Amino acid sequence: MDFDLDSEHVQIKDTVRKFCEKEVIPFAEEWEKNEFFPRETIRKMGELGFFASPFPEQYGGTELGFLANIIVAEELGRASLGLACCLNMQSGTCPMTLLLNGNEEQKEKFLPGIISGELLGCFAVTEPNAGTDVAGIETKAIRDGDNYILNGSKMWITHSSVFDVGICFAKTDPTQRHKGLSAFIIEKGMEGMTGMAEKDKLGVRSSDTGQIVFVDVKVPKENLIGEEGQGFKIAESALTYGRANIAGRSLGIGQAAVDAALKYANEREQFGQKIGYFQMNKQIIADMVAEIDASRLLVYRAAWLQDQKRPSANESTIAKFYASEAAVRAVIGAAKIHGAYTYSSEYPVARLYRDVMLMTAGEGTSNIQRLIIANNALGWK
Repeated sequence: MDFDLDSEHVQIKDTVRKFCEKEVIPFAEEWEKNEFFPRETIRKMGELGFFASPFPEQYGGTELGFLANIIVAEELGRASLGLACCLNMQSGTCPMTLLLNGNEEQKEKFLPGIISGELLGCFAVTEPNAGTDVAGIETKAIRDGDNYILNGSKMWITHSSVFDVGICFAKTDPTQRHKGLSAFIIEKGMEGMTGMAEKDKLGVRSSDTGQIVFVDVKVPKENLIGEEGQGFKIAESALTYGRANIAGRSLGIGQAAVDAALKYANEREQFGQKIGYFQMNKQIIADMVAEIDASRLLVYRAAWLQDQKRPSANESTIAKFYASEAAVRAVIGAAKIHGAYTYSSEYPVARLYRDVMLMTAGEGTSNIQRLIIANNALGWK
């Protein structure tokens, strides 16, 4: 077993880290404070190929694989979780749905723009009354000649008010649960579709996240992905990659917490010595370092399996569950090290504290991940 990154992966990590140090970290606090969506930064990321690694060259990808994508997620999450949220829409659930399930015309029309960052993607699953229960979606898409008429609403959708192309899940047979769900491509400018960003969020304020409302929206039949009734299977196929992606972002924010705690513990002095010398602080730091290191092994394993084209759904679930929970514990540990300064914008830990809980909710809550992991261990479908 070889745990070293190869030269390509080392170069990717170095490139993304240098980009973040110049283009992201100096502005992250200001973006969050002002709820500023950094569109031009995302476009630069696309130009540098940050979204391209999982995709074939014919659609603008680099074919460097999923581990490369996770490394990008980790470095972006370390710099700004608000910005990092875009990664899933540009290289995870949205374009992966098209790659895995779309027809050739759909792939050629939309994938190059999403991968290059010229088009912003979205993945519209969650609703006000249906989050983890995907089969409980209430948005309807009723066939009417050459169109489907879409009515309903989505909530907590990344890029809700700025997206150019998205994947929307709706019931083509409202009498059914899983079997009644279908997937559609939605496009900016469709009449009757309104996207609204949620303002004054607790954290990840530089991410455009909010609601999409559909009122008699005409979606051409050509925008149906796969066949009617395949929506649940299509959603699950993409969420495996989304969970690995959010695991990478969790790893990044967890590492940011470790970095902040180590820096502060080496600077702050009390009772005539640096606070890193105190045994209880050493215990906190040791737990943080060990858990983030363990997270990295789990996350990288999930991505490696995807690169080997081996089954990875359970491993991605384990990675997402552990890395997101470990990130929460690491941020809490950093807060304990910083004490009252946790509440000061002078240090990044305040932003990390506000942001990190999203990682335990996105792409399936921790409790749902526990159920999946346990059912798989028990041999239950």
